[in-house]
Amino acid sequence: MANTVLKEITPLIQSDCFTIALRDKSHFNFPLHFHEEFELNLIYNAKGAKRIVGDSVELINDYELVLIGPGLIHGWFDAECKNENIKEITVQFHKDLFDDKLLQRNQLSLIRNMLSLASQGILFDINTGKKISQRLEQINNQKGFASVIELMYILHELSIAENARLLSNNFFSKTSAKVNNTNHRIDIALEYMNKNFERDITLSEVAKETNMAETSFSRFFKNTTGTTFSEHLIDVRIGHVTRMLIDTQKSIAEIAYHCGFNNISNFNRIFKHKKSCTPKEFREGYSSMNRLFF
Repeated sequence: MANTVLKEITPLIQSDCFTIALRDKSHFNFPLHFHEEFELNLIYNAKGAKRIVGDSVELINDYELVLIGPGLIHGWFDAECKNENIKEITVQFHKDLFDDKLLQRNQLSLIRNMLSLASQGILFDINTGKKISQRLEQINNQKGFASVIELMYILHELSIAENARLLSNNFFSKTSAKVNNTNHRIDIALEYMNKNFERDITLSEVAKETNMAETSFSRFFKNTTGTTFSEHLIDVRIGHVTRMLIDTQKSIAEIAYHCGFNNISNFNRIFKHKKSCTPKEFREGYSSMNRLFF
């Protein structure tokens, strides 16, 4: 039986723009889950708690501000946290709160890009967390139009924040492995790689799909994506591996071969380098979180 992940029905109703909840808690008691709404979650006084977002598993610090996209698995757990005075502020808003046409306007380009990247989960640094915490508390005291404007201002501030980082592999989420690039040739290459990652595809093969010479394509790919062809292909495969480790009971060897890794020892080495744990430890980590609740 595959791991159980709860689909949460949030308190956000269709006629509202967003919902906000302020909580004082002594521990984390909600299982791994996902929902159809965006979620901005601020947690403080919970150093040592474990955060799972997609295929990212990390212990958190005192301040924790994360933006979660629709459909992305996430959850926070006690782990090594000893503090019983945990503060949490959660804002959830509809994925269609901003019309697609509105988001295409130049003035909203940064927010548009941020919301797209939220499909991987975005962790903001402590300075941003402290700055935004004051505005989140203000939203709770506002009503009507003023509260919506405040939310938009927060999203703007987050979209220009420095030192934010993505948490989950782009190819872990079933809904996030989409090509979001304006260059047609790179779109073709990335889509081809995502559809054919299970077999032994080559740089030359993908270059032909874009009607480019191999050397030119290699340089073009690195300049456009920031990674080499081989590095990106590994990331695609690892994303699908982590998804299968959670969703299926297939053996680790079966999963590795299915996702294009033909050498198990090499696969284990790459996985540990990417995820800082072995495939077995990754699967057991997810399973142990679920056993706390199901």
